[in-house]
Amino acid sequence: MNKNCLFFILIIFTGCSPLGPLATTGTIPVAGQIDMLTLIGTEKTIVDHVISLSSGKDCSAVNIEKEQYYCAEDEPAIKQNIFCYPSLGNVTCYDKPIEGYQQIGQNQHNLVKPVPANRP
Repeated sequence: MNKNCLFFILIIFTGCSPLGPLATTGTIPVAGQIDMLTLIGTEKTIVDHVISLSSGKDCSAVNIEKEQYYCAEDEPAIKQNIFCYPSLGNVTCYDKPIEGYQQIGQNQHNLVKPVPANRP
């Protein structure tokens, strides 16, 4: 990639950040570069880190680009109502549970029982 093109892209991206005016006026000359490096390394801008620390949530502008909520905890959890049972040779799934049948993954025989710590 041409150095002039890369420089032009970095100038454009510093304008997208709230730190962009600080980086262009010379007050903090490397603020734009630090913001881009934190975005590349952590998928969060410096402002995203400040908001995440103050709110206690995992917030990122990258989530908005992925068409998700700004903070990951604000994403609604979708609980699917799928009940799957073994049948002859395959698995059959329904939208309602069937009484008297054991669902796949709901068995007790595969669970590991804890070993007592003070065993002789």
